[in-house]
Amino acid sequence: MAASLLRTKNDPSEMLPKTGENCLYLGASIGGTVSHIHDCICGSGNHHKGHILAVDISPRMMRDLVQLCDKRPGIVPLLADARSITELSPFINKKVDWFHQDLSVADQAKTFVKISEKFLKSGGVGLLSLKGASERVSEGDIKKRFENAEKILKDSRLRIIERIDLRGLEEHHILFNCRME
Repeated sequence: MAASLLRTKNDPSEMLPKTGENCLYLGASIGGTVSHIHDCICGSGNHHKGHILAVDISPRMMRDLVQLCDKRPGIVPLLADARSITELSPFINKKVDWFHQDLSVADQAKTFVKISEKFLKSGGVGLLSLKGASERVSEGDIKKRFENAEKILKDSRLRIIERIDLRGLEEHHILFNCRME
């Protein structure tokens, strides 16, 4: 996330959620980036009334994330498979304003589109941190994997605002900054 804010050719603030917004973060890990997003949307003691659903599949990561959530009201930890709409649905009662996906799984773009189309409101910001090494090797080299992902995004209801190459800061990573139509 930080690398993309440094590399964007647009206003970096347009990629960040606004104060008080409702957010979904898939691949929260121990909550490093989630804690910074919390500062933007919740503030100290959640006086801005923001909300982040922070999802991770690892029980080990969740243990640390829960401790962070105890100190930062507004973050709700969820141990779940981020690719599963049925596991997420009970915890999302309205479409979110901002969505970030940071998963190390194959078919990242397909997952991003599926979750965005279900849970991201019209005009909402969607950020896909795509890791080329996590995509299927059968789809070709890293460049071809990124091209395949971009095509999947273009064929969806998402509009790509910017494709940010993170080379030199994060190898084999691209961040797609999108908006839901």
